Amino acid sequence: MCIRDSHYASLDILSKIGIVMKDPRGRQLLLDAGAIESDGRIKIPPNLIYDALASAPERIPMYNRLGEPTMPLELGRVFFGPGSDTPFTIDVETGQRRKATAADVETIARLCDALDSLDFIMSMGVPSDVPPDDVFIHGFIGMMRGSVKPVVYTANNRRDMEDIYRIAVAIAGDKDTLREKPFLLLYAEPISPLLFAPEAVEKLLFCAEKGLPSSFPPSPNTGGGGPITVAGALALGNAECLAGLTLTQLARKGVPFLYGMNVAALDMKTAVISYGAPEWSLAMAAEVALAEFYNLPVWGFGGATDSKVIDAQAGLEAAFSIYTAFLSRCTLVHDVGYIESGLTSSMEMLVMADEIIRMTRFLLAGVEVSDETLALDAIARADPGGGFLADDHTLKHWRTAQWFPSVLDRRQYNDWVSLGSKDLYTRLNERVRAILSEHQVSPLPAEAEEVIADVLAERARRRMEYTA
Repeated sequence: MCIRDSHYASLDILSKIGIVMKDPRGRQLLLDAGAIESDGRIKIPPNLIYDALASAPERIPMYNRLGEPTMPLELGRVFFGPGSDTPFTIDVETGQRRKATAADVETIARLCDALDSLDFIMSMGVPSDVPPDDVFIHGFIGMMRGSVKPVVYTANNRRDMEDIYRIAVAIAGDKDTLREKPFLLLYAEPISPLLFAPEAVEKLLFCAEKGLPSSFPPSPNTGGGGPITVAGALALGNAECLAGLTLTQLARKGVPFLYGMNVAALDMKTAVISYGAPEWSLAMAAEVALAEFYNLPVWGFGGATDSKVIDAQAGLEAAFSIYTAFLSRCTLVHDVGYIESGLTSSMEMLVMADEIIRMTRFLLAGVEVSDETLALDAIARADPGGGFLADDHTLKHWRTAQWFPSVLDRRQYNDWVSLGSKDLYTRLNERVRAILSEHQVSPLPAEAEEVIADVLAERARRRMEYTA
């Protein structure tokens, strides 16, 4: 892939084809900066893109809600977290697929909080048991109560953003602390191809106003919102993302922005957006190359499946995308734990993906070569034909020299049978239950819970006034 060709194609899309900007403020920002409006499109000249690239920070320091630095988003680092807003979940007690609830969001966040290989949280559910206008607020609250880890959140509109911001400020203590130590990152999207809806742009500009990090990954899925070819979809998605970046930098120069896009495949046989397709991983690798060209941290994907159950297909597709995310060195990898092409969340899938991530990290750490690891003294002590099981060197290093699974089974057959002949799904389910019964999360400050109660009460009051 020629990165420069892709880059220049994206500049041509923006400057010659143009975008449709439905948000009045976004339109004015671009026009005031030198963009041109013609035939209902805003055409953005390359100099605006280069100015935005020059001012966007190459590193986004992310904190947890306790104020501790945990996730510096920068090229070369790889962080994993779940996906967002699934309408369904797999019930951990019954194994049945059902609609997600607000309690599920908090429970899954608590599971993710306990899994060491998951670095951030997303709301794994669209709560079906709350008013439709409040689903993203309850999703944010559930994440905040369920975990101390950084969150990537979604919202419906500016009103949602204002309420989320109000809660986040209460958790941080004040506005300056939230801006200096952000624990939340917005996930908003344009509509591919080239449509910038007011709700999406409002959210993006709100974060810029507050000095908070945001992402704006388009989804030019091949054959759907993007051309059928990966190269064409990448050029389109890159153009859309660069337009979003430019908006943020025009609103507030230097505000953090996570570059990237989602380039999945619209399966031509099923009309399903495939989360197990190799095209997405291939496009992600190319996207990372573009991010390196721009020197920006990058959004990515991994740990998901199109399978409806936790089976061999789920393991294969999750392992493939996690491994390629590591190989490409993608910065922030979301969608871990998705099954059924992003429609359903599974806590068992999250635990399996955590195992895959741990295994892959061990592999990619390589072999440490030193006087201690070469173990020449231990080799000299060993009797020819004997072994090292009881050697002091083994006793000293066995806990760290080997990788140990948490759910994969290595027992001999008779031992496996004596312990119940449990398959992988059963072991995953038991691991989920054990974590949820044991893991505790630091509660929110009382002041933050008071603000949450006020926000929900005000939204309920406005809703009653609207329907009266």
